[in-house]
Amino acid sequence: MISVLGLTWGAVFLGIRIALEGLPPLWVAAGRLVLAFALLWSVAWFRPAEPDGGARAPRWPYLLVMGAAGGAIPFFLLAWGQLHVSSGYAGVSMAAVALFVLPMSAAMVPGETMTGSKVAGVAVGFAGVVALFWGQFGGGTDAALLGRLACLGAAAGYAVASIATRLCPPMEPVRLAAAQIGIGAAIVVPIALAVEGVPEMPPARPLVALVVLALVPTAAANLLRVAVIRTAGPQFMSLTNYQIPVWAVLFGAAFLGEAVPATLLLALALILSGIAATQWPSIRARLAG
Repeated sequence: MISVLGLTWGAVFLGIRIALEGLPPLWVAAGRLVLAFALLWSVAWFRPAEPDGGARAPRWPYLLVMGAAGGAIPFFLLAWGQLHVSSGYAGVSMAAVALFVLPMSAAMVPGETMTGSKVAGVAVGFAGVVALFWGQFGGGTDAALLGRLACLGAAAGYAVASIATRLCPPMEPVRLAAAQIGIGAAIVVPIALAVEGVPEMPPARPLVALVVLALVPTAAANLLRVAVIRTAGPQFMSLTNYQIPVWAVLFGAAFLGEAVPATLLLALALILSGIAATQWPSIRARLAG
């Protein structure tokens, strides 16, 4: 599941770049959320209800945080940021989610600890991220700097949403995903109308990109994301963010003609080494078994 999520979300930045050819950034975010909510709600409506654990604690505070920090805010920040930075850079910045999640999870989620192997793994993985940054993404204008900050802000939002998802009282996964996306849509759509007005119908290419963004990495992958966080925790979920930069750079080079940095193979080796170091205790236990 982690591998599928890494590949799917690695392609998001290519899709955003194409969608921006025909839509402003707020409507890219709003379109993704509205279409994804329609699909998730349809699935939740027609599938048999599953038990949610009978939780009595209120879920809405967590759902609001998840909808805002995991949908509305990062979707807009990534779309706006990619007006000023490459899709590869946007993908690379997502690796920072792991750096935000680790201390937050250790402080707030019962049973999550900052072991030596996890700290070492994050450090090695981050070295791979630095290698991807090096030589390709330095310098630039003030707008480019704001674009980079926007991408990092999106990473921070995803980290907060991951913690909220883990702490949220039990809820049937499909309805949980639908509620999160629906809240995000309810936040972004009025803002898009107020700031950017009613958009014109985009050309076919960006329209198709928007639909694919909504249905695959937003709706379908969100179901998978909830399942991973619920079962393995937000720290393990953060492993996807070591794969995303590699896929984002590869897709940007293959389909958008973005330059491939000479350090790509080194970065890939470091990122994979970081993942292995983070999961070394479980790997050693399996080998011993």
